[in-house]
Amino acid sequence: MPLLTFDIIEGRSATEIRTMLDAAHRAVLTAFNVPERDRYQIVHENKNYQMVFQDTGLGFERSDRLVMVRVFTSPRSEEQKTRFMAELARELAEHCGVDGKNLMISFITNAPGDWSFADGEAQYLTGKL
Repeated sequence: MPLLTFDIIEGRSATEIRTMLDAAHRAVLTAFNVPERDRYQIVHENKNYQMVFQDTGLGFERSDRLVMVRVFTSPRSEEQKTRFMAELARELAEHCGVDGKNLMISFITNAPGDWSFADGEAQYLTGKL
């Protein structure tokens, strides 16, 4: 069950954001082999001065089309994470016109007991999931 949060600079249309979320979900399905309805996504829109993402010395420039994605998930293999990163970059380039230099991805790993999907119950621990 990955939860994806997106930080973007304001200015994209509702259609552009929905297309971005759909593209990201396809990458999740491909890389993590989760059920179709295992979809949890949040978008935060920021003013351009609220996001500073430089290149860590890699020698490229970013634009105001920057997309920062955080993936909160139970442990995934390095192969799954690498596949997700590549799939997300491909999907966003193909369907949203996001240049790969404008995509940053970070994984935040947690344990099954860190999730409650409803009713204050840890469904992974109770066996419901």
